[in-house]
Amino acid sequence: MTTLTPTARRDRDRQKDLDRRQLHGFGYAQQLFRDMGGFSNFAISFSIISILTGAVTLYGYGLNAGGPLVMTLGWPLVTVFTLSVAAGLAQLASAFPTAGAMYHWASILGGPGWGWFTAWFNFTGQFAILAGISFGCAEFMTPLLGLEPTYTNKLLVYTGILFSQGILNHIGIRLVARLNDFSAWYHIFGGALLVGALFFLAQKQPASFLLKSDFTTFEYPYWWAFLLGLLQAQWTYTGYDASAHITEETVDPSRNAPWGLFNAVAVSAIFGYIMLLMVTLSIQDLPVAAAAGNPFIHIIETALGTTFGRMMLWMVTLAMWFCGLSSVTSNSRMIFAFARDRGMPASQIWSRISIKHRSPAPAIWLAVGVAFLIAVYSRAYSVIVSISTIGLYVSYGIPILLGLFAQRSGKWNHRGPWHLGRWSMANAVIAILWIAFITVLFVAPPNQLTGYTFAGLAVILAIYYLVDVRHWFRGPQRMGTEEELLELEEELEKK
Repeated sequence: MTTLTPTARRDRDRQKDLDRRQLHGFGYAQQLFRDMGGFSNFAISFSIISILTGAVTLYGYGLNAGGPLVMTLGWPLVTVFTLSVAAGLAQLASAFPTAGAMYHWASILGGPGWGWFTAWFNFTGQFAILAGISFGCAEFMTPLLGLEPTYTNKLLVYTGILFSQGILNHIGIRLVARLNDFSAWYHIFGGALLVGALFFLAQKQPASFLLKSDFTTFEYPYWWAFLLGLLQAQWTYTGYDASAHITEETVDPSRNAPWGLFNAVAVSAIFGYIMLLMVTLSIQDLPVAAAAGNPFIHIIETALGTTFGRMMLWMVTLAMWFCGLSSVTSNSRMIFAFARDRGMPASQIWSRISIKHRSPAPAIWLAVGVAFLIAVYSRAYSVIVSISTIGLYVSYGIPILLGLFAQRSGKWNHRGPWHLGRWSMANAVIAILWIAFITVLFVAPPNQLTGYTFAGLAVILAIYYLVDVRHWFRGPQRMGTEEELLELEEELEKK
């Protein structure tokens, strides 16, 4: 833990007081522990993106879809448009730094109805991404533990992984913040170690292999299979909204949160691309690798040998566990923020804070429980990640779209210190078009279950909102007057 000088400590305390008053301006008390700096904010989004999780667990899916070209061309293609989405979210996070993030922004810019739908789409994505991350971790860990990779064994390992992530999040934000800091460096050095091992020890294909565009095991034309393979990169680039969800625990969030969010995508893009190219060049036999039960494991063990290869795979698996730990943190903060505004059933339960640990304990265990049920509901891994990708990106797109309309009409005049200036509207259009494109793409065959799930969810939410919610939900709620907020904070400090 870094020891601050007396001057630095005074400056930090002064900034935290400004942050608390800024939060009061939105009507909320400082209930969560504000102790994260800029690197910690970046670290949680970088850990959830986790190039050693998304790009790895879906490596076989991308390889079977479009072969090496999916890695070579697909990753940078998705990166460019994802950076546009990230920039749109970053300027919103700078203007409205609250834990509700997309839900809160949509409510402010478009009204409570928009906010309510945004929240539930974000929930869908958050729950599913946690399921995808931690079940992917279980898929790697099960054979590494010497267990038969049956669904039952994977589910048992998955349960243990989720429980460990829930326990650590329950204990408190200080420990999780330190683990997230460590996780960021672990991902950087772990990725570098894997790349270095493959570069020096593996027999590699010629560079022309990276442009191979005639390989797919999908029963579709190559161009369509290639597009479906973009799910690998797009799912990797999810969850970076975590930087916005932890703004109430971040010092100087109007600056640190947007930079944390945007830089998490940018840094992941560079390290992830280098890793993907090196893994792909290390494929010894493309058809055999694609047909393996887990192509990534097969490639690493074939390239590096069973013993050293398994050491590298354990390193990757631990990175996945860190990724899931960060996802629980982000998911639970969204639940807490929405329940605080009485937007979900049993809100009085999910908005409670563990006084001892200053963490939203009930929200943490709700996130873990629903993630478990999602994995049971959908045994097809590509369906889980499609659900999470679309759920999250729809929730990203709604406030960006509302922000575009608000800028055009002159209703959004308040900007934070991080903004795109005159490029803001053009960037918003690009981001919205990309989100619309991937939303249609990732419900197409073979991921029809994702489409059915989202169509059913949209119908249920619409009926529920029209029949019941619109009569009582008023969006973000003030917790009290300035004096009442201060009293609430003093009570928390005493306990």
